[in-house]
Amino acid sequence: MGLTFTAVAGELPLVQRVWSASCHAATGFASAVKASTMISFSRSGDRTTVHLHGPETMGTSLTCQEGWEFFGVELRLGAFLPLYPPYGLTDHNDALLPVLPGNRILLDNREWELPTEQNVDVFVSRLVRAGLLFFDPLVDEIRHGERPRGMSERIAQLRFRRAVGISQRKVVSIVQARHAAQLLTAGRSIADVVTASGYYDHPQLARAMRWATGHTPSELRSGIGFLAL
Repeated sequence: MGLTFTAVAGELPLVQRVWSASCHAATGFASAVKASTMISFSRSGDRTTVHLHGPETMGTSLTCQEGWEFFGVELRLGAFLPLYPPYGLTDHNDALLPVLPGNRILLDNREWELPTEQNVDVFVSRLVRAGLLFFDPLVDEIRHGERPRGMSERIAQLRFRRAVGISQRKVVSIVQARHAAQLLTAGRSIADVVTASGYYDHPQLARAMRWATGHTPSELRSGIGFLAL
């Protein structure tokens, strides 16, 4: 596979992962469903682009072009930029931030230094201090089926969707499917994955994997190109 990918846990409370990837040859791969907001940086030669990504509710087949390099941060669920609400970024409706001469990014009518893979956490910290990156602390409660005291179910779900971009029920389905796909790519048997991931039977798992990754359980077990991000 011509795509090299690495990811490490973020050092900041709002950063779930810092990741990087590079393409040594044009390579097709499956991008799985995901629930979090992500900031990514793409570079090819002298060209750099900066994207804000929202949740993805269906697995997508993508192609990584030769010579491109990428890095970025996957934010903790519930972290988002109010200037770019997650519901407006869902399913590849990315926001493209202007990149100015001198490796500067234009955000909120201010110029920001373009980060590197090594200091992207610093960039995130600056966004938090400037009030441009926000975290809703109630998202974790609502995600696990709890309702904050004094808040109706309707208001709780609206608040969750505002911070995440999709419903709490959809997030649960995405987390379940990603877990199952990762077990399959690790070589676990289909029967074991059905039980471990909480699916009713093999057909239900197969439907979920088709939706979440675009591949069957057998294809995932065979080592087909699959990217959890």
